[in-house]
Amino acid sequence: MKKKLLCLGLACLLLTTVLAGCSGNSATQGKTERAKDELVLAIGGEPDDGFDPTTGWGRYGSPLFQSTLLTRDNDLKIINDLATDYTISADGLTWTYQIRKDVKFSDGTPLTAADVVFTYETAANSGSVVDLGVLASAKAIDDYTVEFILNKPQSTFLYTTAALGIVPKASYGSDYAQNPVGSGPFKFVQWDKGQQLIVEANSYYYGTKPEFNKVTFLYLSGEATYAAAKAGQVDMASIVPSLTSQEVTGMTIKSVDSVDNRGIALPYLKSGTTTAAGYPIGNDVTSDLAIRKAISYGIDRQKLVDGVLLGYGSEAYSVSDGLPWGNEATAITDGDVEGAKKILADGGWVDSDGDGVVEKNGVKAEFTLLYPSSDKVRQSLAISVIDMISPIGIKVNVEGKSWDEIEKLMHSNAVLFGWGSHDPIEMYNIYYSGNAGIEYNNPTFYKNEIADAYMNQALVTTDEAAANELWKKAQWDGQTGFSSLGDAPWAWLVNLDHIYLVSDDLDIGQSRTEPHGHGWPITANITEWRRK
Repeated sequence: MKKKLLCLGLACLLLTTVLAGCSGNSATQGKTERAKDELVLAIGGEPDDGFDPTTGWGRYGSPLFQSTLLTRDNDLKIINDLATDYTISADGLTWTYQIRKDVKFSDGTPLTAADVVFTYETAANSGSVVDLGVLASAKAIDDYTVEFILNKPQSTFLYTTAALGIVPKASYGSDYAQNPVGSGPFKFVQWDKGQQLIVEANSYYYGTKPEFNKVTFLYLSGEATYAAAKAGQVDMASIVPSLTSQEVTGMTIKSVDSVDNRGIALPYLKSGTTTAAGYPIGNDVTSDLAIRKAISYGIDRQKLVDGVLLGYGSEAYSVSDGLPWGNEATAITDGDVEGAKKILADGGWVDSDGDGVVEKNGVKAEFTLLYPSSDKVRQSLAISVIDMISPIGIKVNVEGKSWDEIEKLMHSNAVLFGWGSHDPIEMYNIYYSGNAGIEYNNPTFYKNEIADAYMNQALVTTDEAAANELWKKAQWDGQTGFSSLGDAPWAWLVNLDHIYLVSDDLDIGQSRTEPHGHGWPITANITEWRRK
C-alpha cells in the first residue's frame, strides 16, 4: 500500500508539473511546500543496472550510498575516506590500507577489512567496466588492514581505490543493485524505475552528517524537468544550454566546469580487415595523417562553444584538459582554414576536378560521421563541424544511429563520442594499442609504440607526479604523440559545462570539476549543502 501511495503521489506531481509547464504562468504556481530537511532533485543519472559499485555504479561521481577507501576533495586532491593511511611498496606491487574502526553499514553491521576484500574480489570477477585485471590478490591482514597485491605495478590503482564503493560481504546478493546497502552519507529507501529514487540520511554515517534527511531524485524528460523547475517543484534541475535564456522564478543558473568532453574518433587504419565479430576496421580517408590533422586544425572550437553550447563550455584539445596529466602544449591554434588547406596540399590532397573536394590517388576526401541519434547536442556539433571543414575540401556525411548500430560501424567510420574521467586510465583505454576494439576502447585502432611505452611507464611508476609527466609525453613529447600535434587519431571539440537550475534558498557549496555525465557528480559534496 505504501508503494502504491508513493507512486500515486509521484503521478500527481508529474501531472502538476505538466500543467504548470503548459500554463506559462509559473510565478503564480508557487514553490511546492516541503520540509526544510528534504530535497527534490531532477538531475537525471538513473543507472540502467542499479547501484552496485562492483559493476560500475559511482565510477563517474559519488556513489552516495557507499564509501570508498580514498576520495577527492573539492579541489580534486586525493584524501582519506574509509582509509586512515596507506603505503605502497618500493616495487609498486603491494598496497596496504589501514581503515577506520568506527564504520557501520546502513543496516548497522560493522564494516571491516573482510568487506573491502570481498568488494574488490567481486568487482575483479564481475567482467564489468570495473577494470581490476591488475589485481593478483586482496587479503585482510586483520579487521582493519587490507593488503592488495598487484600482478604488475599500476599507478592508477590509486584512483581505483578512490572510486570503488565498498559493499557488505554478509548481505550482498543477486538483488544488491536494486537494494543497495552501504556506509555512505545516505541510505537507499525506494527506487521506482523510470520515475523516482528516494534516499534518507544514514544515521550510522561516520563523516559530516548531511543537513537533509530525505532526498528524492525525479527521473523526468528534459521538458518535464524544466517544467518542474518553473513550477517550483524541485530544488535543483539539470538543463541544456538552450533553456538558459529564460529566467525561472526562485532559481539561479549554476554552471559547473567539467572534463565531460566531446570528440571525433577518426579510424587510423586503412580498410580491409575486420574484428573477430566481423565488423569492418579502417577507413581509406581518415587513415591519412594529413586528413586527420587538417580536420583538427580546421575546426573552430570557440565557435562550437559559442554557437552550440551558448557559451556553456570550453574548447577541448584532449581527453584530459586541465587535469594534472593533461598536456597544455597540445592546445593548438584552431579554426585555421588556410593552414588546414596547406596540410592537405602538403600531404598530396588536391582538388583536381574543381568540385570542392580534395582527392589523393583517386580517393575522394569523403567519409561518414556517426552520432547517437538521441543526442541533440552531438547532432548540432556534428552538423557544425561539417560547415567548418567543408571549406578546406573535406566532405562529411552525418548520420544519427543507435548505439547498437554505432558499435558495429565505429571502427570504420568517424564517431562523435563523449568521455571524461578523473582517472588517467581513461587515456590509456582510448589510445593504448593493446586496447584496440575492446568494447568502446581505442575504437580507431590507433598504434604508436613510443606513446605506448610512455603510458606503460606511467602505469608502473609509484610516483604520481612522475606518472603525470609520462602521460603528458604520450600526448606530445616534442616529436610524436597522439595529440593534434602528432598522430591526431581524435579531433577533440568541446568540454561541456554541466548546467543546473538551483533553488535560491539552497547553498550547494564549492562545486568540483565534474567528469562525464553518468550518475550524480554534482552530489559529491552533498554533505556540505545547506538551506540558506
